[in-house]
Amino acid sequence: MSGTGAQDHGTGQRAPALGRRSMVGNLAAQGVAVCMVFVASLLVARLSGAEVLGEYALLRVLPWLTGVVVSCGLPLASAYFLAGERRDDPGLRPTLALLAAAGSALGALLWLAAVPLLDGLFTTVPRWQLALLAVTVITQLLTVWGKACCQGQADMRGANLVIVAEELLFLPAYGLALIAGLRDADAVVAGLLGGGTAATVTSLGRLVRTGFGRRRGRPSTPLAAEVLRYGARGQLGNVLLLVNLRLDFVIVGALSGPAVLGVYAVASKFAELMRLPAVAMHYVLYPRFARDGPRLAGEEVRRIMPRATALTALLVPPLVGASVIMLPLLYGQAFTDAVVPACILLVGLSVEGAAAVSTAYLFGVGRPGVNSWGMGVGVAVTVLLDVLLIPRYGAVGAAVASSIAYLVTTVMLVTLARVVAARGTRPGRHRHAHSIRSLLRRTPTWPRGPHRGRARGAGSADGPAGVPAGPSRGGDHAA
Repeated sequence: MSGTGAQDHGTGQRAPALGRRSMVGNLAAQGVAVCMVFVASLLVARLSGAEVLGEYALLRVLPWLTGVVVSCGLPLASAYFLAGERRDDPGLRPTLALLAAAGSALGALLWLAAVPLLDGLFTTVPRWQLALLAVTVITQLLTVWGKACCQGQADMRGANLVIVAEELLFLPAYGLALIAGLRDADAVVAGLLGGGTAATVTSLGRLVRTGFGRRRGRPSTPLAAEVLRYGARGQLGNVLLLVNLRLDFVIVGALSGPAVLGVYAVASKFAELMRLPAVAMHYVLYPRFARDGPRLAGEEVRRIMPRATALTALLVPPLVGASVIMLPLLYGQAFTDAVVPACILLVGLSVEGAAAVSTAYLFGVGRPGVNSWGMGVGVAVTVLLDVLLIPRYGAVGAAVASSIAYLVTTVMLVTLARVVAARGTRPGRHRHAHSIRSLLRRTPTWPRGPHRGRARGAGSADGPAGVPAGPSRGGDHAA
């Protein structure tokens, strides 16, 4: 998928082959994780019913969201900084570790403070168990942070291992809880605690094995501020992406009722299979662009973009055919109405490859805030079209609104990436020099011209020295 013949640092392998292999491996890991989530959801639904299943789904998401938000997007920033110019700074790893510990503790305290509010949301989980689940805020943040550190250090095998472990390990923990005589929500809580702890041990153990703590130094307060600044701006874009993907669910449920929402949810989940290759592209390319530096990254994006777009576009016809056959077969004839919305959503996601590459580039050259602007435009389009179309057209209207929003978001991200690449600025030195409005004044053109080798000193960031995933957790299996 890459388009350069340069060699990867320290490996002696040609970058295109390494990039393709990493993307395939990450896609496989995501696929396994999605299967594990499906199996876990099916078991909980069969053994405990829909109510416990709904609470299980919330308990997988809310602790993760609490930890990542409180830590100001630390996992996202960790991958960037470990891949960039400061990767050899002896103070970087201790600083990241200290921030991870502080974020975990703060997130757990926030969860404990919110237990009285959460009590009304979880009808089958006793308050003392909700308080105990503060542990999962810690385990989930540390697991995701360790995975992001593997990503930033180009340890894609380790990152893929954690992607699978964080979803797989719930199953044996849940099974042991059932064998011990626990049932319903009690077994789910035990599974989340046991599986989460095992996933954290796997994630941090991988860091120890790969020598994360060998370069010892002292934590740096200015460096910590840079990390948190970058992470907060990048995390805003991730939150907007989540809103863009799930806001229509809320509006469909409120305006059209649960029956229509059920049909639309099935269509949406199926169509989002298109996002798996795009997430894999972003996951691999983001730290690679950070290592390349802005100039070489701009040249690589120009080569990669057409191939990435073609890849996701070519997936549309087979997925359309599969939706016509598989949705009624898997879910029953009552869900035949999900076929048309699924096909419409697939059209909007057909250019997801271009969005993934653009986002990876903007994150990799230290411009996560610019990416958030693009995501914000998509959210605005989603809200406007949802309000206009859902009351009249139901699930089909929601699909049309989301599809148009996906296309608009991709156009914005590609345009912004092209403008940033054309400017060729160093955001670490000009963090406040250019607003988004000034970026858009320039006609976007990709940088051209020969460039030899990898510019180790060309990386950039939001700090005076210029320094450098998801998803963080990628895909619905993780978020």
